[in-house]
Amino acid sequence: APKDGKEGQLYRMKLFSPNEVVAKSRFWYFLSQLKKVKKATGEIVSVIEIHERKPHTIKNFGIFLRYDSRSGTHNMYKEFRDTTLNGAISQLYLDMAGRHRA
Repeated sequence: APKDGKEGQLYRMKLFSPNEVVAKSRFWYFLSQLKKVKKATGEIVSVIEIHERKPHTIKNFGIFLRYDSRSGTHNMYKEFRDTTLNGAISQLYLDMAGRHRA
């Protein structure tokens, strides 16, 4: 807690990363773009891996994304069918690399 007695603001973010270290780094990267917060003035309270409620059920996932191409910035909506959200995001990364070279 801060020394002057004020309560700090809490920020929550859902990130996809291979491990906890990368997740923390991405958190600070995106938070510094959104708010005027530096790593030195804040602290990460917790990092929790989110597990699927029903990992054996096939589900449809819709993902809105924004990416930069050679010609400009594009907004996109893609749907993937998978058992987990992490699997759908993996499909998204492979699809974007293959079709759009992003």
